[in-house]
Amino acid sequence: MSEFKIKFRGVRGSYPIADKDFLQYGGNTSCVEVNVNGHLIILDAGTGLINIGHELMGKYISSGANAAERTPIKATVLISHIHQDHLQGFTFFRPLHIPSSVINVFGNVNYNESLADEMSELLFGKSFPLDLGDIAGNLNIKDLNETEGIVLRHGEAPIIKRIETEDDAKVEGDDVLITCYRSYAHPQEGVLIYKISYRDKVLVYATDKESYHGGDKKLINFARGCNLLIHDAQYTTEDYMDAFSPKQGYGHSTFDMAVDAKNQSGAEKLVFFHFDPGYDDNKLNCIKEHYKQDDIFFAQEGMELSLI
Repeated sequence: MSEFKIKFRGVRGSYPIADKDFLQYGGNTSCVEVNVNGHLIILDAGTGLINIGHELMGKYISSGANAAERTPIKATVLISHIHQDHLQGFTFFRPLHIPSSVINVFGNVNYNESLADEMSELLFGKSFPLDLGDIAGNLNIKDLNETEGIVLRHGEAPIIKRIETEDDAKVEGDDVLITCYRSYAHPQEGVLIYKISYRDKVLVYATDKESYHGGDKKLINFARGCNLLIHDAQYTTEDYMDAFSPKQGYGHSTFDMAVDAKNQSGAEKLVFFHFDPGYDDNKLNCIKEHYKQDDIFFAQEGMELSLI
């Protein structure tokens, strides 16, 4: 199944919005669905994850007359960081509550903590009717660091591979390779920037990061020559530099910063992502007038792109 399709499920930052003035771009928080060579990869678990779960449940139920005959749901979820807008949909992801589901979650927190413990404390127990241990599905939560990659191969569980050289980061055959690095340009513990590689196609997901003067050289090298760069674009330059309420140090980029990252890295296409919840459809459409290029897109819920 040679495919590399991206579907945007939640494109908003900070908190979800339910309002008639936010229907064009959507009000759900960060979540991007990637279907590549038969593998389902989900980037972040904001409220956009909920609708993915509903659709997967529909396919699961229609795949057989009873639980024994149905095709199990399998997904790899990549968490960029554990701020609320990137986790809000997780507990309402219905496949978690089906015993046959296999959900592998990867991410990273502080060096003296584990992702499983942090998610358990933040999402379950006192803040939800269930504890993490009550989840019926096969839920595997694992820590990932920038010296490791994930290999997805048909018929096997995700393989953790050590990445030490450029050769280690090369994709073999029909394998899908996921690599990452930690950017510290987001409070409080940084954020993982992910790269998904399949054959000769590359997607880079760089949300919740602030750029630097002259560009973020680490990101530029990581994203060098990628086919699609999904980049944080929470603010206009005017809001970022506002004299009375500047956004410097908030850990987010401007649209211009995202364009600069595209140009310096040589990315073929750029998608603006993680819009400020105060930017309604009218404001985003006004901003869009300044970025009329065939290789630049504004993320919208339901928007689909294909790299193959």
